Amino acid sequence: MSNPSLEAVVSMKPDIVLMTTDGNPREFEARLRSFGIKTYIFRARRIPELPQGIRDLGTVLGVQEKAEALAKSTGTGINAFVNASHLTPHASRKKILFIVWPEPLIVAGPGTVIDDAIHIINSENIASKAKASYPKYSIEEVLRMSPDVIMIGKGHADVRKVSAGLLERLKILPAVKNNRVFYVSDDLYRLGPRTLRGVEEIRRLVEGIK
Repeated sequence: MSNPSLEAVVSMKPDIVLMTTDGNPREFEARLRSFGIKTYIFRARRIPELPQGIRDLGTVLGVQEKAEALAKSTGTGINAFVNASHLTPHASRKKILFIVWPEPLIVAGPGTVIDDAIHIINSENIASKAKASYPKYSIEEVLRMSPDVIMIGKGHADVRKVSAGLLERLKILPAVKNNRVFYVSDDLYRLGPRTLRGVEEIRRLVEGIK
């Protein structure tokens, strides 16, 4: 994603190359265009922007009818989460730490799909005021902020093994003591149709906490 092979892409003779504003290097698009390859940048970055992003992509691909149906169902799903969150008492809001990678400790901060999802389910992302979208956190900072819930994205097959050392250092936290550490899918790592599945996953986990 962040360092694609120009030769590999050109060799496949694509009709169009879809890119995103996050991750894909800007200069890569210019290099593709120099080979006469059509490109499209998916510019939606936040969950509320997803329905329109789907419509725009559908227009580019010539499948407006399918895209409109998907955009409508996606918008309905987003609204359902938002409306349900209004019914959740403010006092029951949970403080969540979402770990993208444990070693070094990288968490999801502001401006990310994960941050959007946490707010949509009426919870608090303890890293929402960080200065970067994916900041590095220290053990001391996590201990000080004491999240109610820790979520670790399964972006790697060995994430449980890699997380073992981190959780050992965080074992004094109530979240760890009370088994409120959850390994979740990577559905919230990229904005797309699977995003709502990721929102539902973390909502169920938070609501299941006694």
